[in-house]
Amino acid sequence: MKARELTEALKCAVILVDTREQPTAKFNRRVKLWPIPYVRRKLNAGDYSIKTTLPDGTEFSLENKVTIERKMSLDEIAGNLTRERERFTREFERAKEAEMKTYIIIEEGDYDKIVAHRYRSKLLPKAFMTSLAAWEARYNCNVKFCSEKVSPVVIYDILIYELREALKNEQI
Repeated sequence: MKARELTEALKCAVILVDTREQPTAKFNRRVKLWPIPYVRRKLNAGDYSIKTTLPDGTEFSLENKVTIERKMSLDEIAGNLTRERERFTREFERAKEAEMKTYIIIEEGDYDKIVAHRYRSKLLPKAFMTSLAAWEARYNCNVKFCSEKVSPVVIYDILIYELREALKNEQI
């Protein structure tokens, strides 16, 4: 894809938001900070992906190639790794079967907080760290921590650069 076509395709990018992502006040603040529009649709895995319209009018989507699973806290991800593990595993197994690249963004958390057990779950810090590392190894997954304030920027940056690289590397 030529540079001019790439620029045009990126200008047409749209973030895909899973319909199960609840439209809360925090959600509304998040999407208002994105410099591109979004559409809601049921995604096979994760909360967010991206698509665009190519200069020839065809749609190019990363919906089944790249996804972001956003967690609002260490408490939420701890619950996913314990009492909701079976459901959480199924979702990541679907992504793995589809050979999707997956990101887990954990808001308001970091490894220091995990090690200090600054979360409500009874999940021990060592088990928490081990589970995150296993998820990364097992599911081609990247775990990223950020504040709620910057998560819209992180989500956008990941998706737009994944789209940019896919467009550069695709035989379109």
